Amino acid sequence: MSKPNHHTRFAHRRAAWLALLLAALLLPGLASAQKAPAKAGNDEPVVLNFKEADLQAVIALVSEQTGTNFVVDPRVRGKVTIVSSKPVSKDDLYQIFLSVLKIHGFAAVPGIGAVKLVPEALAKQGEVPTVSRRGQARGDEYITRIINVEHIDAAQLVPILRPLIPQGGHLAAATESNILIVSDTAANVQRLLEIVAQIDKAGSDELEVIRLEHASAAEVVRILTALDGAEAAKGTTRASRLQLTADERTNSILVGGDPKRRLRVRAVVAHLDTPMPGGENTQVIYLRYADAKELADVLKGLSGTLVETATGGQGAATTAKTAQVHIQPHESTNALVINAPPDILRTLQSVIRQLDVRRAQVLVEAVIAEVSTDRATELGVQWAFGSEDSGIGIINFDRGNSGIVSMAAGINSFLEGGSATPPTVGNGISLGLASLSGSFKIAALIRALRGDTHSNILSTPTLLTMDNEEAEIIVGQNVPFITSRSVEQSGQAFNNVQRQDVGLKLKVKPQINEGNAVKLDIEQEVSAIVQTVQSSIQPTDIVTNKRSLKTSVMVEDGEMIVLGGLIDEALTQTADRVPGLGDIPGLGRLFRYDGARKEKRNLMIFLHPVIVRDQAVQADITASKYNFIRGEQQRAREKGVLMMPKGTAPMLPEMEAILRLPPPYPADPSTSLREQPANDGPRP
Repeated sequence: MSKPNHHTRFAHRRAAWLALLLAALLLPGLASAQKAPAKAGNDEPVVLNFKEADLQAVIALVSEQTGTNFVVDPRVRGKVTIVSSKPVSKDDLYQIFLSVLKIHGFAAVPGIGAVKLVPEALAKQGEVPTVSRRGQARGDEYITRIINVEHIDAAQLVPILRPLIPQGGHLAAATESNILIVSDTAANVQRLLEIVAQIDKAGSDELEVIRLEHASAAEVVRILTALDGAEAAKGTTRASRLQLTADERTNSILVGGDPKRRLRVRAVVAHLDTPMPGGENTQVIYLRYADAKELADVLKGLSGTLVETATGGQGAATTAKTAQVHIQPHESTNALVINAPPDILRTLQSVIRQLDVRRAQVLVEAVIAEVSTDRATELGVQWAFGSEDSGIGIINFDRGNSGIVSMAAGINSFLEGGSATPPTVGNGISLGLASLSGSFKIAALIRALRGDTHSNILSTPTLLTMDNEEAEIIVGQNVPFITSRSVEQSGQAFNNVQRQDVGLKLKVKPQINEGNAVKLDIEQEVSAIVQTVQSSIQPTDIVTNKRSLKTSVMVEDGEMIVLGGLIDEALTQTADRVPGLGDIPGLGRLFRYDGARKEKRNLMIFLHPVIVRDQAVQADITASKYNFIRGEQQRAREKGVLMMPKGTAPMLPEMEAILRLPPPYPADPSTSLREQPANDGPRP
């Protein structure tokens, strides 16, 4: 036999050391495994006796004995020691296993098909089951429970219960529904339920009515509520909070809550409910929206009835003297000065609060759209002939002082110096032919006219007024109309003139009903001066076209309705002719004067009311209208003015610039205002 070499001895020594190391590692497990029972039957108890056993081996044993599937987080590791003096059931085995996990900082989170074993800090973020009643979970099983709090603030319980929750647990309060949300083991959650049940107890349900004699119940409740709110800010629980309600009809206060605090309320009320010196109250009430003078008339009429009610209808002088009411408006400050007994003064104050409210406004936009067409044609021939021996013959068709006779008279007067202006020949073309040689003279006047007039008018008068207040807008001219003519003794004639508004008029009175319906009393008129009148009857003064409407309508807020309209089409034909000669075919045209006129008008009036209830809506409407006008001016400025420098066209400043104060005057007069910084402060 050969002697082993150095390498062989080293290999044997290394194998021995590995064997000893494996024996040291496996010996505790083998010892405990020898002491642990083999796989038990379905109903056989289990004896637990582990010493420094690997946690993975314990998990495998519990899974085998209870039939539970486990999903183990890689961080779930450690050594477990369990000492049991008697066998335990499989249910108790699982609860002991949950306790072992909790001691080592792990938790079991039930899932679908398996139980997840994770570190306790991550358990509340998993799919923890939520239980609603006792018995659904027990022991160290990790659950979530919602605890309803009936009488106190749930937020007040969080600082009290927080020390009882481990670091891996969760506790929070939902103030809106007044509940607590707890995530922890079932045993600890049950302990918290018992603590909450002992704390969450209702206070006294007694209700106390305090009748006031002099002070106002609503005002006293306002003061007491402010005091109770200040104490609540210091941490007062809901159970000790007061319930305060004012009954203005009986001038009483209803108080509920803790008896000790109700006693304090009675003391405060007794101090506040004291009469004023002399038995009467005098108050100055400043109004925000109502008019002091108008409101004083209403209160004076009401005070007589209140005095009769207070005195019981008695007419004794002494009783009436104690119930005298004096109401005076102070228009400079828009305030009311009232002197009356306390009970009557409280009633008047209640009436003032209900009447002194912000009144809604109505923006009324009337849309007037008119499209019209006017066409006229004229064609005629007029004759004049004769001599000094045989006489004169005239065929005259006078249309608007444009006949051959009037024209000849005008020409003769102008040529002889009797008139400084030439005669009016009328519209269209007028051709005159004359043969003045010899004893027989002949003249002819041919007149032809064709006129087309088209108009497209859109007017949108806008008016903002308060509810139940009449408002009017007029956009037009003040035109003089001749009413009469007079001749003085000296022979000088003069005209009597009356001026009238011609243009667009809108008068409206809105009434806002319950809801969003608006009743509108409307008077609208659109008038215009007629520039040229084509008619056989010539007026003696200015002629105007007038379209007026007067109606009452009901319309919803923001809707548009039609008030009225006109669709008119008229065709007029005129033919003047010489009998007999005018009927000759072809040649008869020389002895006729024909005219035709066709008028067509389409006119519609619409209404668009908008209720303005608050400042925000009013500001939006004002800004939109202001920016629209400024945009039109901006386009006109960009287009420029012919033969004038750029920027000549006027333009409104930005709306924000108007709402700011102007810059201050410079200390140095030589400094330009443009060099001063802008003052962005608001207007007072």
